[in-house]
Order: sequence, then C-alpha cells, then structure tokens
Amino acid sequence: MARLRKGDTVAVLNGKDRGKRGKILRVMPAEGAALVEQLNLATYFERRTRTDQQSGMIRREAPMALDRLALVCPRCSKPTRVRFVVEGKEKHRVCKQCREVVGG
Repeated sequence: MARLRKGDTVAVLNGKDRGKRGKILRVMPAEGAALVEQLNLATYFERRTRTDQQSGMIRREAPMALDRLALVCPRCSKPTRVRFVVEGKEKHRVCKQCREVVGG
C-alpha cells in the first residue's frame, strides 16, 4: 500500500515550492515521483499537431520526488508522516500526529 495516493493533499518540504500545498494528480512509483497540481511548473515547447492548434511555450506540472512531499492530514491539517495499522484483514493509513485514519 502506498503512503501517498492520487487525490491526496500534500505539502512540499523543500525546494522552490517549499510550504505550498497541492493535490496529487498522478503517482509514478517506478520513478519515485508524483505530479502535484499547480506546483513544480516547467515550461515546455508544444509543437502544433493539428492545423487549428497553436504551437508555443506552455507551463505544466513536472514530476516531483516523493521524498519532498508530506501528506496533509484532513483532520488536523498539518503535514504529517503516515503509518499503517492493520485491523483484521484491512490495512489503513493513519496520521502520526492525531492518529486519525486517512482515507483508506
């Protein structure tokens, strides 16, 4: 089970976007990275692929290392580490600070 999942709200721990919060759009476990909404924006040149489309420079999210991100607990709204608790046959993610189950 992954510590960070698509749809989680995360806080950036270091780098140019330090302290900012965003929602995870996509997790790439093989690369150890994630795309976070409106954070770590990079400028790309996009070539025209259709005749009615404009080409030019666009800004979009670039992958960000998972170790730079901390889950924001929905209850205490603080960046926190995640621990796992097994109840019966179910495994849950739990906030280390307030011990509240975090979405699944």
